Amino acid sequence: MIDLGTLAGRLATATGRAARGTIDADRHLQRAMAATIEIAATRYALDPGDTWKPGEPLKLLFAGYAGSRNTGADARVEEMVRQVRHLLGDAHVDLSILTVDPRWTCGYFRTVKQIELPRVFPRFLLDTVHRQHGVIACEGSMFKSRFANALTTMMVGALGLAAAENKLSIAYGGEAGHMDPPLRRLVARYCRDSLLVVRNEQSAEVLGALGLKTQPGTDTAWTFEPHPPERVRPLLEAAGWDGRTPVLAVCPIHPFWWPVRPDLGKAVSHAVTGAHRDAHYASIYFHDDGPGVKDALEGYLGGIAAGVERFRKGRAILPVLIGMEALDRGPCEDLAARLGGAPVFVADQHDHRTMVGLLRLASMVVSSRYHACVTSMPGGVPSAGITMDERIRNLMADRGQPELVLEVDDPDLGEHLYDVLCRLERDADAITDGIERTVVTNLERMGRMGQILVEHVRARHPDFPLRAGLGAEGDPWDHLPPLSDDLAALVARHAAPRRASA
Repeated sequence: MIDLGTLAGRLATATGRAARGTIDADRHLQRAMAATIEIAATRYALDPGDTWKPGEPLKLLFAGYAGSRNTGADARVEEMVRQVRHLLGDAHVDLSILTVDPRWTCGYFRTVKQIELPRVFPRFLLDTVHRQHGVIACEGSMFKSRFANALTTMMVGALGLAAAENKLSIAYGGEAGHMDPPLRRLVARYCRDSLLVVRNEQSAEVLGALGLKTQPGTDTAWTFEPHPPERVRPLLEAAGWDGRTPVLAVCPIHPFWWPVRPDLGKAVSHAVTGAHRDAHYASIYFHDDGPGVKDALEGYLGGIAAGVERFRKGRAILPVLIGMEALDRGPCEDLAARLGGAPVFVADQHDHRTMVGLLRLASMVVSSRYHACVTSMPGGVPSAGITMDERIRNLMADRGQPELVLEVDDPDLGEHLYDVLCRLERDADAITDGIERTVVTNLERMGRMGQILVEHVRARHPDFPLRAGLGAEGDPWDHLPPLSDDLAALVARHAAPRRASA
């Protein structure tokens, strides 16, 4: 008699061979998405669907990564929504957003309808986009294979469907990086008629190599406002903070288990025996758990712990672990144990305004999360990055502080982190000044993105009731959503002389 373990092993072996030999779920999904876009183009010739008419709200769908409790993804979309509402007017838009889990976006994105995104989405997108007047792709890691080809496939699908139906098709403030060849072909073919606003020059170069035209932009999280200190401070105090000791916020990830890929063999084994539980992401998708992953993670977390422990000797400083996404809980708890039981705060238990509020209370931030750096910067918090890809590297280059970037696989990470922490402490004022100037520069870029958006809507819908003074001839600062008092004061300090001389 064969037991369940033996049966699962045989099933996994057979299914794994099929998956490696003939079944590539990512590739099949891309083909299905391409076919769906072609169907939409044919259908449009016979049935234009819901086209905008003067006097009715403009229906826009935000397509991204909401619902995973990723603080950065949610913060940037909150501000994107606020900017769109500010520019187009609440009375003139009807906004919707895709979410993978409505429970984790409950209370987010005010005035925006939330639509649950199924795991298998081509037909769903075909029907959903048909009922809209346009799509705004809103995920930061928009055109990349680094995390999951399926995510980029979904956003390209939404953009391509909108373009096929001659609707607004806008990629807003995203980043492009390495893509697998089939994904590159999908992007090149179905994003050629979209407005592509990218958040750095490096992304423009990647998409330009595919023959695509882009517009310059930035991230949209710069205007995000967290909960005030008095609301967040009690969380730290309950975790043992005395209210005076400087806080070092450390934001670790698991850098080595990406990308997420479909694996039918593992899916069968997981379903029958529960194997690969730690690597299971969702459905048939699994993180990389191959040889070397555990050792690489040990080197990364051990290096961070060594650098922080060396730095805190002889100093009064409280390390705090910040998990910017729910997936970060494991690395945070592991690192906390290595640091003697440091406090842990993870996005699966705290909303995005609380998480950013905690970052703003820190004296220093060391992060492998791009948006931990971005959202702490408006508070002037000195920060450094330990990066797995180009995003933090690009950000620090933009700040003129490339020396504040380390690599996740650095064999001497502990020693180099100690040096960076000493630099953050020693040069805090100069680093903060550079950070604040970079924030203001990116706010102006975000305003110019708003001008680009307005002109695009105006060109496609000349009868849309845009306010006077908006667009290319206006002031980019008028195209930002309302700023907090602290952010307005920062702009006044650094942007007023520049604006006066312009």
